[in-house]
Amino acid sequence: MHLCPLCHHQQTSDFFQDKRRRYYRCEQCWLIFVDPNDRLDSGTEKAHYDQHENDPQDQGYRRFLSRMSEPLLARLAQPNLEGLDFGCGPGPTLSLMIEEAGHQVALYDVYYAPDERVLSKQYDFVTCTEAIEHFYTPSKEWELLLSLVKPGGWLGIMTKLARDVDAFSTWHYKNDATHVSFFSRETFLYLAKEHELAIEFIGNDVILLRKTQ
Repeated sequence: MHLCPLCHHQQTSDFFQDKRRRYYRCEQCWLIFVDPNDRLDSGTEKAHYDQHENDPQDQGYRRFLSRMSEPLLARLAQPNLEGLDFGCGPGPTLSLMIEEAGHQVALYDVYYAPDERVLSKQYDFVTCTEAIEHFYTPSKEWELLLSLVKPGGWLGIMTKLARDVDAFSTWHYKNDATHVSFFSRETFLYLAKEHELAIEFIGNDVILLRKTQ
């Protein structure tokens, strides 16, 4: 039996298995997670990330990230706020887009911007785009993300949302070997309730959460 790596609930069930990996689902928060024995080691994982070509000048990439930047910026009522892009990757771009709108954005990434000093303060907003699905210990990272947001501040998550097993069986998102934690709409609703967060779902893959206290 595997404890849920997000809410530590003991009741998890077999959800799906393909040729490469086995997946479980938590019966409390509905997180779907990869069997720990099927995860990549850190060296292989980073080698995969090194292949990413995230160019801040790529207009297609900017349009993709605008799904996060536009609704978040619309909710930032004051100018010159401080934010953090958590899991910024090898080519930080969302931070530049938000800075172009008049805010300040610090960077953190365990591989590409590992300066942990930026984790010692709180921010008006924190973004985490296409990163949460990579978390091996999502409970730890989730608590860290929440701790970085000021009361009244925003946490913006971008990740594809898992659905039922039929949809999961043909889902391209699960085929990325670095994707190990799959959040559903129900998972985020559970987290919002547990931590007293206001929540909004924007489109198919953007979740905005606000600290209510």
